[in-house]
Amino acid sequence: MNDLLRAIKATVFVGSSKKDLRAFPAAVRSEIGQSLFEAQLGEHPRNAKPLKGFGGVLEIRDNFDGDTYRAVYTTRFEGVLYVLHAFQKKSTSGIATPQRHIDLVRQRLSDAETIHKATKGDR
Repeated sequence: MNDLLRAIKATVFVGSSKKDLRAFPAAVRSEIGQSLFEAQLGEHPRNAKPLKGFGGVLEIRDNFDGDTYRAVYTTRFEGVLYVLHAFQKKSTSGIATPQRHIDLVRQRLSDAETIHKATKGDR
C-alpha cells in the first residue's frame, strides 16, 4: 500500500479551479475526477488531449446534457499534478478553446511554476 501512496501525485488546484470544478453537474465531476485520479497515478486518461500551444498541459473534455465541460491540468512539475482551470465551454462555433481561457491557463501555469518552486522540498 505504501508504494501505491508514493505513486499517487499530489494535486494542487490553482486559482478558482477547484470551486469551478465543484460547480459542474455531479456526473461531470465524477468523470473528470476519475480522469484526474488516473493522471495522479501517472496514466493518460482516455478523455485527455494535449492543449495546443502548451507543452505538458492536457485538457479533459466531458460532454453532458448538450454542454461541454473542460478541466485543464499539467504534470510538468515532478511529483505534483496542478489543476489549472475548469470551465464550461459556451461557444457554439468550433471546438477551439476561447482565447480568454487560453490566457487564464497561461497565467495559472506561471502561478503553478511559482508555487512549485516555493514548495519544492516541502514534500
